[in-house]
Amino acid sequence: MKKVAILQSNYIPWKGYFDLINQVDEFIIYDEMQYTKNDWRNRNKIKTNNGIQWLTIPVRVDSLHQKINETPVFDKNWSKKHKATLQTNYGKAKCFDETKDFIFNLYDQISKSELLSEINYTFIKALCNYLQIDTKITLSSDYELVVGKTERLVALCLQTNASHYISGPSAKSYIDENLFADNNIKLEWMDYSGYTEYEQLHLGFDHGVSILDLIFNEGKNAKTFFKSDFN
Repeated sequence: MKKVAILQSNYIPWKGYFDLINQVDEFIIYDEMQYTKNDWRNRNKIKTNNGIQWLTIPVRVDSLHQKINETPVFDKNWSKKHKATLQTNYGKAKCFDETKDFIFNLYDQISKSELLSEINYTFIKALCNYLQIDTKITLSSDYELVVGKTERLVALCLQTNASHYISGPSAKSYIDENLFADNNIKLEWMDYSGYTEYEQLHLGFDHGVSILDLIFNEGKNAKTFFKSDFN
């Protein structure tokens, strides 16, 4: 049995993204999709004393058909600004001192990266390692892509010898479930409900913020707030 999931890359994604990665044997980053503005590709949310704030990587969009892996960053100082914002809003978090160097070193490492996709990939891989997620992570460009939304997903599953495909619930609006059944691939839906709350800074609780919120507040204990099991 082999489980596969396929998602577009996000910038410092929320815990559900990593929970999904931890539930599969191979996770394919789908970066040959069209870049979408005002989406999760180049931004994510953090908590502040003034409410939710977006951390956004400034990118340049030259074409309506521009792919995620073709999208460049245009402000070379963005990483410094993001570090300063995180320092201001998480400096008093319970595990900030023990996690700061790891996170900030990542920002230093990718500060000269010119493509959004490279930045996201670096963060995702490093954060998986920190969370002790050993799932194989590949890129859609590693495989042959075919035409059709569901057809392309099925083809990727076949090329990876997947027996199960786990999809995010938002894909229910377009996925043709019959195509998976016709190819003997079991389609399962990720359930993002029922997460346990943890100790967050600032008023109110928000499950939908970046994984950095969970790491700064819980450190190595972060993985215990996932729904999937860790070996």
